[in-house]
Amino acid sequence: MLPSEYQDDSSPPNVLLIDDSVDVHRVLRARLRTEPLELVCVSTGAEGLERAPDLMPALILLDLSMPKMDGFEVLRRLKDAPATVNTPVIVLSGLTSTHDKVTAFDLGAMDFVTKPFEVNELKVRVRSALRLSSLVSMLSQRAQIDGLTGLWNRAHFDSRWQEFVSSATRHSRPLSLAVIDLDRFKSINDSFGHPAGDEVIQGLARLVGGTARSSDICCRFGGEEFCVILPDTGPDDAQVLCERIRTRLEEVRWPRHPERQVTCSIGIAGVTGSAAMTPQAWLEAADRNLYQAKEGGRNRIVVSDLSGPVQLADAS
Repeated sequence: MLPSEYQDDSSPPNVLLIDDSVDVHRVLRARLRTEPLELVCVSTGAEGLERAPDLMPALILLDLSMPKMDGFEVLRRLKDAPATVNTPVIVLSGLTSTHDKVTAFDLGAMDFVTKPFEVNELKVRVRSALRLSSLVSMLSQRAQIDGLTGLWNRAHFDSRWQEFVSSATRHSRPLSLAVIDLDRFKSINDSFGHPAGDEVIQGLARLVGGTARSSDICCRFGGEEFCVILPDTGPDDAQVLCERIRTRLEEVRWPRHPERQVTCSIGIAGVTGSAAMTPQAWLEAADRNLYQAKEGGRNRIVVSDLSGPVQLADAS
């Protein structure tokens, strides 16, 4: 089972144009309208840096000569940011000196097009960059898929969780994180063998992936532990979804051990608005709630709003 983000997406890739020239916006909107892409135009480097993490463009077209913040500084910041470090950048510039070109390439640009540019040539360079971006993205995603369950792995969680926390904090949007752990999993391996344990891990993965929404990020965190990132979701709504996972798991009858019920404990930490917490502190809060669920008897959920009191949701 592949993660939902890894499925074929018919929507065209986003291309972000950062250029202070309205004429360049107009020309490229007209000449690229037949290309399979969605062009988003901004006029300042600051606006481009703000839009890029949420837009996640497949390609950035960047002017060098802009007021207040020039393209060199924008490029430097794009390549310093985890969300855009691997995003290809084609520089569009009236600067023609070798020094300017070398500087742009040293900062991470993949191509340099001199203004005034020939539009058909630019189209070819954009197509080439988008093909490369698609290939790199596909290879990167394959490396971030857990082999046993088909869910995203820990490396993918680490990269995406930081992005979601930054975005939620910046825009004061709800966000929750659920940490799910199988109860007494070692005894399943010890009593019925590792194939039975793998079957349980795969079964929980199917439950998590099948219950979560397409916008949620489901990851195998390690061993028998899973994490679910729930964007635009407060802790109460996250609890409702996780309760479905918990109750469905305890109802499963396993072919290798039909007499042995399998349960899970879940810790949830989330916000309904802004929260000034680091991604690591947020993860630790969810993990503490998971620990409390285990200590409280297992097969239950402990959920907390990071600005409110902890609540215990007992199994019914």
